[in-house]
Amino acid sequence: MKREVLGKCPVCGDELEVTRLGCHNCYTSIEGSFSLCKFCKLTDEQKNFVEVFIKNRGNIKEIEKELGISYPTVRNKLENVIESLGYSPKYNVPEVNKKEILERLNKGEISSEEAVKLLKGEE
Repeated sequence: MKREVLGKCPVCGDELEVTRLGCHNCYTSIEGSFSLCKFCKLTDEQKNFVEVFIKNRGNIKEIEKELGISYPTVRNKLENVIESLGYSPKYNVPEVNKKEILERLNKGEISSEEAVKLLKGEE
């Protein structure tokens, strides 16, 4: 039975490194220091999400349906995977409450320029 390579140490959570490779056909063995691919470092939950994301061709509605989660949760899971792969998050601001922003604009509490910035998540 073949098992999947662990990406993180089960004791301390640090990245693991492969030190030995072996061929099951000719029994060749290679020792050294090999890094794991980025995807090996994802948790099982993240790998499952990536698989569902790819299977549904990135269609958020289909992902929501299959996983039984909301749009913000899909987006958060995607951002989490992006960060785990070593990329900086695009959306590092909390969800914007559009209705609240428009109400504040209507009451004159903020200017239209401020409202646009808030809706874009710039402030």
